[in-house]
Amino acid sequence: MLSLRIVILLSMLLGAAALLWRIAPNPSKLVLPSSADLFPLVSGYNLNRQEFVFPRDFSGQFNLVIVPFQRYQQMTVDTWIPVAKELEASFPGLVYYELPTIYAMPMVSRTFLNEGMRAGIPDETARERTITLYLDKEAFMSGLQIPDEKDISLFLVDDMGEILWRSRGAYTPEKAAELVTVLQQRR
Repeated sequence: MLSLRIVILLSMLLGAAALLWRIAPNPSKLVLPSSADLFPLVSGYNLNRQEFVFPRDFSGQFNLVIVPFQRYQQMTVDTWIPVAKELEASFPGLVYYELPTIYAMPMVSRTFLNEGMRAGIPDETARERTITLYLDKEAFMSGLQIPDEKDISLFLVDDMGEILWRSRGAYTPEKAAELVTVLQQRR
């Protein structure tokens, strides 16, 4: 007969496993298009634990997609966020997203990483628009013609998945001007 302590411990472990199973993000799906001018079909979960499949779930007519690969690149991403917010206000139909792109990893690792990011980001809009991808990074990067993960990549994607503009690295006035020009041409 099992002691009460063992029964309690087993119950706690089963409860923790059930919770982990319920909140764990699934591995991302990745389907590369035949053209580098199209955004790949890719799935991920935002920090509110909602699943998205892009480009289908991009909510804007135009979508500014910021793709970091390393934690330290968040400072570079942050150079674009104020500009992205300003552009959203200036160009109705524009929505920005952050897609942290990480190697495929086990369920427990995905869960701890997503829940850690969730705990560290109190802003609701940032949680909604941060969708983590756990996938074959090399295939994803190859499909988008990203040469390496040394810097962030940015894409302007229309509601059909066509890539209209691309850039890399921190915000500069020149890069923002290029983006604005493309948006103005598409109005």
